[in-house]
Formats: sequence, C-alpha cells, structure tokens
Amino acid sequence: MIDHFTVKVSDYRRSREFYVKALAPLGYQAVMEYEGGGGFGPKGKPYLWLSQDPQNVRPMHFAFAAPDRKVVDAFYAAAMGSGARDNGPPGLRKHYHPDYYGAFVLDPDGHNVEAVCHRPEPAARARPAPRRKAGKAHRTARRPSRRR
Repeated sequence: MIDHFTVKVSDYRRSREFYVKALAPLGYQAVMEYEGGGGFGPKGKPYLWLSQDPQNVRPMHFAFAAPDRKVVDAFYAAAMGSGARDNGPPGLRKHYHPDYYGAFVLDPDGHNVEAVCHRPEPAARARPAPRRKAGKAHRTARRPSRRR
C-alpha cells in the first residue's frame, strides 16, 4: 500500500487552489504546507504532496478511490468547476472490469487525475406494496344491483 506520493507542479498556489476544490468531494483537504509545497489528505494525514518544481514537471496519472459513484460524479464536477480539462467524463470503463466507474481530468500541469469506484451500482430498491390495516376489509366498487 502506498503511504504518500509527490507530484511536481509549476505553480504551487495555482495547483493548491485546484486540488482543494477538486478533492473536497473525496474528503481531502490541505493539511500541511511549506514554502512551495504542501500535503493533502483526509483527517489530517497527507497522502498527496505537491512540490513546486517547474523545470521537472512530467505529467503523470494517479487515481483516488471513491466510496461510490456519486462521489466520482462530484469529483468530476468540482474539478471541472475549478479549471480542469476533461479527460474522460464519469462513466463505466468495462474494458477494465464490469464495475469500474471513473472520471478523468487534467490538472493545471496536465497530470491525469482520476476518481474511481470499483463497486457495483446498488440495486434499485423496490417499494413494498402499502400494507392494509388489520380489521378493515378491502372494498371494491360495485354496480348497484337491479331488482325487478
């Protein structure tokens, strides 16, 4: 299991703004900072580090696990709303496996950032038929009888 990783960026402040917004649906926030860089993660633990190093930016791909498909959708919307370029909207990628649901965006430096959920779509819950109250018979409309 990976404990953390560092991504080189050309402008830390610009990238920080992007990641704060894009990763919020995943529960990530800026948790540590230093001159020219900082760490992001949930609950105070940085898993993603950004380090300003414009001469050494090499676009890469990395993915964040999402607990469900709605979070993947929210990540995509937040990322696009903070200036990302689309690199694959939310959807199934069955060529990976039948339940691979991911979304891909390019950050300000061209890194391919993904949110992915590997869980199947929850089955739609069927609504149970309304229960009748005990003691009351169900009545149907009747035609009046004609007596001759």
